[in-house]
Amino acid sequence: MAAHYSSKTPEWATPQEFFARLHALHNFTLDPCSTHSNAKCSKHYTASENGLAQSWQGERVFMNPPYGRVIGQWMKKAYEESRGSAFVVCLVPARTDTAWWHDYAIKGEVTFIRGRLKFGAGKNSAPFPSAVVTFKPSNEKLSV
Repeated sequence: MAAHYSSKTPEWATPQEFFARLHALHNFTLDPCSTHSNAKCSKHYTASENGLAQSWQGERVFMNPPYGRVIGQWMKKAYEESRGSAFVVCLVPARTDTAWWHDYAIKGEVTFIRGRLKFGAGKNSAPFPSAVVTFKPSNEKLSV
C-alpha cells in the first residue's frame, strides 16, 4: 500500500495527449505550478515564482499541482481564484478520503478518469486513480 501514497517527487508531468484534449475544450492561458520544461502554457509559474502567491484572475488555468502535502493549498487557491474571474481545471489524484477533497474538490465539477494515467515519461500507469475538478468563475453556473 505504501506505493499508492509515495513517489520520488510530488510533481507528476501531465500526459501531453490528455492535456491536448482538455486544452482543445478550454483554451488554457496559465499553468501555475510547473517547471520550465514541463509547462503546458506559455504563461506559467515555477516553484521559485510561487503560483500560490500570484493572481490567476482573468486566466483560464490548467493546474496539475504537486501531489504531496501541499495539494490542499493548491486546491484552496484554485477554488478561491474561481470565486473571482479565474476558470480553473485541476488534474488531481482521486483521493476522496482526504480533507482537501471534501473542503474544495467537491465544490467543483468532478470527472473521474477511467483507468490510470501514465505521467511524464513513465512506462507504467500511476499507482492511483485521477480526477479532473473544474472550478468555474463565480459568474458562471455549474452544470451538475
